[in-house]
Amino acid sequence: MQAITIQDREAGVGGLTRSELPHPHVAENDVLVEVHTAGFTPGELDWPSTWTDRAGHDRAPSVPGHELSGVVAELGYGTTGLTVGQRVFGLTDWARNGSLAEYTAVEARNLAPLPADVDHVTAAALPISGLTSYQALFDHAHLVTGQTVLIHGAAGGVGSIAVQLAREAGARVIGTGRPGDRDTALGLGADAFLDLESEKLESVGEVDVVFDVIGGEILERSTALVRPGGTLVTVAEPVTVHPRDGRAVFFVVEPDRDRLADLARRLRDGRLKPIVGAVRPLSEAASAFAPAKRTPGKTIIRVAGAD
Repeated sequence: MQAITIQDREAGVGGLTRSELPHPHVAENDVLVEVHTAGFTPGELDWPSTWTDRAGHDRAPSVPGHELSGVVAELGYGTTGLTVGQRVFGLTDWARNGSLAEYTAVEARNLAPLPADVDHVTAAALPISGLTSYQALFDHAHLVTGQTVLIHGAAGGVGSIAVQLAREAGARVIGTGRPGDRDTALGLGADAFLDLESEKLESVGEVDVVFDVIGGEILERSTALVRPGGTLVTVAEPVTVHPRDGRAVFFVVEPDRDRLADLARRLRDGRLKPIVGAVRPLSEAASAFAPAKRTPGKTIIRVAGAD
């Protein structure tokens, strides 16, 4: 099968190559998915799990990409809840070969059925952004109606989903980002927008929840904005500075079949819309990791029928 692989950790994006690999082994409780579309995270080549498995063993060459939409091609021993030929979408395992391949083996619990009226391109843009946003806002920050939430990167892949989920939950949403992100964030339902390049972050005032995807100085300064009893949640880096009278949580997204199914229903109902940017073939996956210019929306790789 065709796949994008990386062998040399020091080579970075330049080390991504198109390779011929054997079909993946399907272990107990696994699903072999014929990948139609795939998503990736630009920084994942730096993740430890890209280079070592759960036992700490070197696994290069590895296949990147951790979001997919496709069709079940084979079931491993003991796998239940899915059938061969079924449309599915979800997350690949962090420490196993990923979705930038014609076939990938995934734990069944990482996948959810994909409704017939949701296209593969849209579905591949949802798993990480959707699960991360939901888990941040509701599982960790316990956001409720009437609270105010500050969402950094409100026009990005994760932030744009978070804005929509928070708005639907009845929260007041303040988004942040670059100057060109204002219309997108407000169009998604944010009540207000703050330009991080020209406006003072502290002018936001106190909020109940901060959801951070940026890290660094923005994360540190955001701690002062959390009102007593509030929560700062970040996926960017472990927290070293905490709100004076609130909580701070760093987490890594976890697979959740039921939540994926819920997100798919929101898509069908028109209550949720991922921002999809470029759709590129598998042969252009390497250049998609390091685009010549920043483009809006999440880049999706079309894998089925790879050229």
